[in-house]
Amino acid sequence: MAKVEPDVPGVNDPGEGRRLALDVGTVRIGVAVSNREATLATPVETVPRKTGFKDRDQEDIVRILELIQQYSAVEVIVGLPRDLRGNGSKSVKHAKEIAFRIRRRLKRDANIDRVPPLVRLADERLTTVAATTALRASGVSEKKGRKIIDQAAAVEILQSWLDGRANALR
Repeated sequence: MAKVEPDVPGVNDPGEGRRLALDVGTVRIGVAVSNREATLATPVETVPRKTGFKDRDQEDIVRILELIQQYSAVEVIVGLPRDLRGNGSKSVKHAKEIAFRIRRRLKRDANIDRVPPLVRLADERLTTVAATTALRASGVSEKKGRKIIDQAAAVEILQSWLDGRANALR
């Protein structure tokens, strides 16, 4: 696959506010959120993946939109799975599809009093590996880890974005 370029943290930054990150898989979507200061990422939940490429938006998209509203997110960061050379993996299509659907729904359902959050694609190379290593190091069993690995990967994606944002804004 061709090179796929992620967005850059700090560029066209919406300012202070929470960020929501998604680790999109074919079976589950891990969700993480930042604090209002956009300095610390924490896990939220794992959403079962329902929406296929040719489906109408299913309950996974609805749940993500609810979380965006619940946390008043100013940015939604969707992990973009690339290989070590920066090329897109097969999973890139899934991440881009979910990002497209969220972006479309946010524009369509926009509240006149509030600017819809920006939807960004972030480099997520090795985040699942880092999340797995961190869970193992903290004593989480492999069986229990499967239930939360997507959230942990979303935390890795978001924390990397937040750190990149802080560096860019300095």
